[in-house]
Amino acid sequence: MIRNLVIVESPAKAKTIEKFLGKDFVVKSSFGHIRDLAKKNLGIDIPKGYKPEYVINDDKKKVVDDLRKSVAESETVWLASDEDREGEAIAWHLSEVLKLDKKKIKRIVFHEITKDAIQNAIKNPRAIDYDLVNAQQARRILDRLVGFELSPILWKKVKPSLSAGRVQSVAVRLLVEREREVFAFKSSSFFKVNALFKSDTDIKAELSEKLGTLKETLGFIENCKTATFTISDISKKPSKKTPAPPFTTSTLQQEASRKLNFSVSQTMTIAQKLYEAGHITYMRTDSVNLSDTAIDGAKKTICEEFGEKYHNPRRFKTKSKGAQEAHEAIRPTYFDKQKITGSSAEQRLYELIWKRTIASQMSDAKLEKTVVTINISTSPYKFIASGEVILFDGFLRVYLESTDDDTDESGKGLLPPMKAGQILTPKEI
Repeated sequence: MIRNLVIVESPAKAKTIEKFLGKDFVVKSSFGHIRDLAKKNLGIDIPKGYKPEYVINDDKKKVVDDLRKSVAESETVWLASDEDREGEAIAWHLSEVLKLDKKKIKRIVFHEITKDAIQNAIKNPRAIDYDLVNAQQARRILDRLVGFELSPILWKKVKPSLSAGRVQSVAVRLLVEREREVFAFKSSSFFKVNALFKSDTDIKAELSEKLGTLKETLGFIENCKTATFTISDISKKPSKKTPAPPFTTSTLQQEASRKLNFSVSQTMTIAQKLYEAGHITYMRTDSVNLSDTAIDGAKKTICEEFGEKYHNPRRFKTKSKGAQEAHEAIRPTYFDKQKITGSSAEQRLYELIWKRTIASQMSDAKLEKTVVTINISTSPYKFIASGEVILFDGFLRVYLESTDDDTDESGKGLLPPMKAGQILTPKEI
């Protein structure tokens, strides 16, 4: 007899969870969805109010038989699929197909695969959320109604193998509208002039005004050949930079693409592996919120690694409407684990997530911005050179590698020592 049967989505997750629960629990996997809409008549009975007609997938019949045997031997069944719409639908499909007694089943969810999170979920079971289930069913039905009806038309009228769907069709419409705006746009030309001056080192500067015609631009450059260039003003002012919030699904995809050259699908596949191995929290989220446990964990690591003065706790809020603030951002489950074992791609993505989360709880970076104004003896225009120096300290590398720009610890656009009245020699204009 099995006292507690826990059913999760993936076998990798099952192995990790089983280690935390002990001998009274058996953890099995459904290997994702166990049934889907039938192919006949789109799997939807339209006259009966769009009633879905489900069938067990051929490749899941053996899995379902195995689960039925385990359920028959179990006292309690814990449905532990993911907390999103798909996960809730999987829990509902399991309860329907396995004909689970409502008194016998308990629905649990967790954002991270850690011992504390799993045990806390066991202590706080809930019922299946039918609002989420119905939302998933509506999406799946729309996929069939739109995709299965439109795609054959595309094959006949445009090109074989094309597909259309609930999301694709709307996205294509948006792209077409934007492309029409681009074609209708009335462009106008202007010219920017950049100069390279010699001092102790090269100084890059840009003309303060944009010139309207090529003739005016070439005339200005010709006048510069006999001009004298003098530094008329040097202004320095302090500023600061606040770290970016922790990752959501979309921001993780963007940063992984920019910094690691990962595709969207590659990022999500790797993140799924990290989640199932218990290294990060759930990777499908639109929230930038961190739990109290996470904030405390980040504080401990920052204070130990960099010092208490570099700790600045923050609670971020999502700007987008409908975001699930009760959920968490994507973060490490253990902040003291700066590196993990795994493939190179898994290590790199984990490091990106760790640094971004730690940086979000650190002090602002202190900057000093310098703006140099360069007069031109033959023109009323001026050249402007600017540079930004970060006041270096021990925490800098972690912070900088976690921000949204490519600044490094040497400073951005670092300018050489200069003084007002200094004459500059043009190297190139």
